[in-house]
Amino acid sequence: MKIHGKKFAKFPLFAPLVIVTAVLLALSCSPGKDTQPEGPTFRVSFAQELSREALDGRMLLMISDDNSREPRFQISTGPDTQLIFGIDVEGLEPGEAAVFDRHVFGYPIQSLADLPAGEYWIQALLNRYEAFQHPDGHILKLPPDKGEGQQWNRKPGNFLSTPQKVRIDLRSAEIIPISLDQEIPPIPDPEDTKYIKHVKMQSGLLSEFWGRPVYLGAHVLLPEGFDDHPEARYPLVVNHTHFPYDSPIVPAVFRETPPDPDLEPEYSARFDWEGYNITVQEYGYEFYKYWIDPDTPRMLIISIQHPNPYFDDSYAVNSANLGPYGDAINYELIPFIEKEFRGIGEGWARFLYGGSTGGWETLASQVFYPEVYNGCFAACPDSIDFRAFFIVNIYEHKNAYYVDSRWKRTPTPGTRNYLGEVNFTTEEGNHLELVLGTKCRSGGTWDIYNAVYSPVGEDGYPSPIWDKKTGDIDPAVADYWRENYDLRHILERDWDTLGPKLKGKIRIYCGDMDNWYLNNAVYLMEEFLESTNAPYYEGEVDYGDRFEHCWCGDHARPNAVSRLRYHQLYAPMMVERMLETAPPGADTKSWRY
Repeated sequence: MKIHGKKFAKFPLFAPLVIVTAVLLALSCSPGKDTQPEGPTFRVSFAQELSREALDGRMLLMISDDNSREPRFQISTGPDTQLIFGIDVEGLEPGEAAVFDRHVFGYPIQSLADLPAGEYWIQALLNRYEAFQHPDGHILKLPPDKGEGQQWNRKPGNFLSTPQKVRIDLRSAEIIPISLDQEIPPIPDPEDTKYIKHVKMQSGLLSEFWGRPVYLGAHVLLPEGFDDHPEARYPLVVNHTHFPYDSPIVPAVFRETPPDPDLEPEYSARFDWEGYNITVQEYGYEFYKYWIDPDTPRMLIISIQHPNPYFDDSYAVNSANLGPYGDAINYELIPFIEKEFRGIGEGWARFLYGGSTGGWETLASQVFYPEVYNGCFAACPDSIDFRAFFIVNIYEHKNAYYVDSRWKRTPTPGTRNYLGEVNFTTEEGNHLELVLGTKCRSGGTWDIYNAVYSPVGEDGYPSPIWDKKTGDIDPAVADYWRENYDLRHILERDWDTLGPKLKGKIRIYCGDMDNWYLNNAVYLMEEFLESTNAPYYEGEVDYGDRFEHCWCGDHARPNAVSRLRYHQLYAPMMVERMLETAPPGADTKSWRY
């Protein structure tokens, strides 16, 4: 006998039987997927009562062993997350099933084949897509914002199922049907008050980019005495933040009455603060009393609504994938608001502040539009130097999920607390987004960086900075990021022209134990700013010892409180700078009543 060219004639006659037996035993013990039980299959469909048309979108299946809330509200990057699986559907007809089996990618376990047998509550949801035409001609299937700020689990128009209890056993090939039987209702528009006005305008620039009407909105906080002083013209303050539903002073809530005495206290795990919802109302009311005080500087404060098909805001800059949001905000929306509400309308009387995403937007707006604003207060900004993109150096590292090593596989952390205890990894955060949406359509934090910073890919969707599944970094995309959105690199590259326009305007604050490691990029930015000359930057970079995200420069109060007092902290510095830098003949009096 001869196998692969080797002779076995000297073996006993039973040798072939031994070999065949060994091969069969090896195959029977193989861990390959083909030998795993198929397990249950989930078939998700919607009825004609919800839609008679075929639909596109991301179908999501959520599985939970906790019935305290609907499964759709139990998905997170934290340790208490429940399970979610996702598939793309295109042209899904009423009654046709989207099929979930062990081959569908999931988070935090990647396959249904790894789900322990037991009783679970299951729920499905369809995040519906619409067709958008990109200016390059590509037709993109994207989730439009419906007034909720790109929150897939509460987006109006999305279909979902009533949670149901099932027993799941991987040894069973049971088919489990799920019917999407509900549509999430619209969100009502907020109402105007004496102090807060809500404005909306169609952007010509963005409408031209997307080939459909695109609107920008803003919540405007009017100063005390606005109606009694029609001659007054006011400075403007932009509070950059995530999608704000109502209040112009996010994350605080402008409140004209004391806290609700019947409000049930809610615990904040982030701040380890019992009844933090009551604290937010308390400081909202404190702000109101500050706002109407005779000694308070009179200004307009706005927060901007600029959601888009990729995220709850645009990052307030021009982007190849999102369009000219920076120009639209600064050259269309801001002048519109100043004309409507008697703003001074000049750069010396405009300021920016914000934290986290808003911190990056604050600094980026000041850098990209240096003469439109007279100062920025950027708290805990998203990475402003991509040599420290959170914990990843996108220029030198080969992989975002694991430390570069020949022999080891050490995961890169995603977030930590002030003691350094890791909450989740970079890989886990990205894998959750991959389940929520392919092609950067998750509506999540990591995907918006691709949507804003990256060039357009061959398929019309953003080119990812790294492979979402493996974490392998694309050097060509990293180069594009550096030249267009790495704020430290841009400042260093263009300081000869930018420096004179930014002198005295840059202030950055960050806790040195920021949960997202954002202080690392601030250190690198500070090194450059302190090295500047002709001119020296004449701003401020400050750190809070052991403070987490999102420290704003207040050494006297905990984060849980200082984040509710941005304006009180920064307004005196704004007034001082305006009085020092106002051009001859400028109106420095009408608004100081």
